[in-house]
Amino acid sequence: MIIDCHGHYTTAPKALQDYRDAQIAALKDPAQPPYDAKINISDDQIRESLEGAQLKLQRERGTDVTIFSPRASAMAHHIGNAATSLNWSRHCNDLIHRVCTLYPGNFVGVCQLPQSPGVPPENVIEELVRCVNEFGFIGCNLNPDPSGGHWTAPPLIDKYWYPVYEKMVELDVPAMVHVSSSCNPVFHATGAHYINADTTAFMQFIQGDLFKDFPTLRFIIPHGGGAVPFHWGRYRGLAQDMKRPTLEEHVLKNVFFDTCVYHLPGIELLLKVVPVDNILFGSEMVGAVRGIDPRTGQYYDDTKKYLDALPLSEGDRHKLFEGNARRVYPRIAKKFSR
Repeated sequence: MIIDCHGHYTTAPKALQDYRDAQIAALKDPAQPPYDAKINISDDQIRESLEGAQLKLQRERGTDVTIFSPRASAMAHHIGNAATSLNWSRHCNDLIHRVCTLYPGNFVGVCQLPQSPGVPPENVIEELVRCVNEFGFIGCNLNPDPSGGHWTAPPLIDKYWYPVYEKMVELDVPAMVHVSSSCNPVFHATGAHYINADTTAFMQFIQGDLFKDFPTLRFIIPHGGGAVPFHWGRYRGLAQDMKRPTLEEHVLKNVFFDTCVYHLPGIELLLKVVPVDNILFGSEMVGAVRGIDPRTGQYYDDTKKYLDALPLSEGDRHKLFEGNARRVYPRIAKKFSR
């Protein structure tokens, strides 16, 4: 089985965005109660949104299961308040559950958390529990910067986040560290803000002792770890200068990377410097880069082709495409037994 650890519902029916637009418009009148109308999306509309996109690409690219979550750039936790975020998150998660119910052999859910700037992380726990226990979701996306590019939240190693981590450990689910859209014009969302967040999260993990407090806590840093693999020597050296243990001992028992790197040399570097046990196959399709590379004639985000081009052992290939995902997302076994 080939498990793609990183997929978003970027092709959701238009009614979802119509709801969001109305929700945002209603914020202009603070005297009104939080907007929370019904979203009318039929099963056929869901099927239509997937059959010509994610499902078609699964078949064409030879993948089996996508770990699927709401569109990351649309989480936009900086918009509105906690009630805004909760209503929006619940609708998005409900829709992911419907996708997974219609296509149980193709998708397994990961939830959006109702984060909001300045609101304690405890606020997200109820929705996390709902999605895991009621929907059978196997993880969550955790935004380290709910402010949308202004970085007002404490670092991920701060005890501010501990209530969420405690619940993640209790539920035995990991979090993908994934920011959302940027409202700061300095940071292009997918080209800068995403990569910055990935890199920042890894450095934060080096700086703290989070995994002494939570030895079984697991994070996936997407997009190949941002700039981390290219600067692996820098991070090894910084850890050494800070009198930290080696990266393998201090961080890599708990932190993993995906393969959402859209060229072969980048994938080669990732596999050269990061242990194969810490890498999960991911494509992010249909996601940040949707076009065809004129140099290869292949889609940039067809990351399986890059891995297929490498002389990997059968053991390493199994780890990358399935084994590591099962270790990091153990609840997937309830959906797909060996």
